[in-house]
Amino acid sequence: MTRGPLIVFEGAEGVGKTTQARRLVAALERHGHACVHLREPGGTSLGESIRSVLLEPFRSITPRAEALLFMASRAQLISERVEPALDAGTIVVLDRFFLSTYAYQIHGRGLAASEVVAANKLAVADIVPTITIVLGLPMADGLARAGKRAAHDYMEQLGSDFHTRVGAAFDESVTPEWQLAHPECGPIVGIDASGSEDEVFARIVDGIARFLAPRLQSGLIADVHQGAAN
Repeated sequence: MTRGPLIVFEGAEGVGKTTQARRLVAALERHGHACVHLREPGGTSLGESIRSVLLEPFRSITPRAEALLFMASRAQLISERVEPALDAGTIVVLDRFFLSTYAYQIHGRGLAASEVVAANKLAVADIVPTITIVLGLPMADGLARAGKRAAHDYMEQLGSDFHTRVGAAFDESVTPEWQLAHPECGPIVGIDASGSEDEVFARIVDGIARFLAPRLQSGLIADVHQGAAN
């Protein structure tokens, strides 16, 4: 059986990751492909418990403890949900993965890259995304979008300097030089997240099509053309 692809959505706060991930899953399922949509942290009973700890507003967590909690959630998610799905040929669409760790814990928090990379290796073994989609918006626009939510999580409440570092890390990740130096993250494409949901989805499909098997490309491209016609 052909192993399923792992498609990851990444980006700073408020760029629309979850919206576009759900749209991609819906499009793939409409064309008969088995998909599972998961999030980090979360996706398992343990992971959701860790998520509630990590994202609780105003909770004080040291950077090292924070990073290890993310890794624990990731390790459980990989073993319990991601690996079995990929082995069964299912498409896994994941909202955040290791690139967020680079952006938030290494660049944002200032943890040593070598230590975090080693911890991630323990968590994910040999799992590498088929493609990672980094949605990009100016920091102020993304935070403004995030600010419209009913509640703000712990990460959203951190200062502008922190979010500037995070945004810069995501921007750097889409460069060929960064990707060559970080093979554990797999191929990465940067997508402009401004404009309508239809416009952003069309850019995503155009950006990722060459990384997917032909059987997956055709349906997605048809959806984009149908949306443009409407």
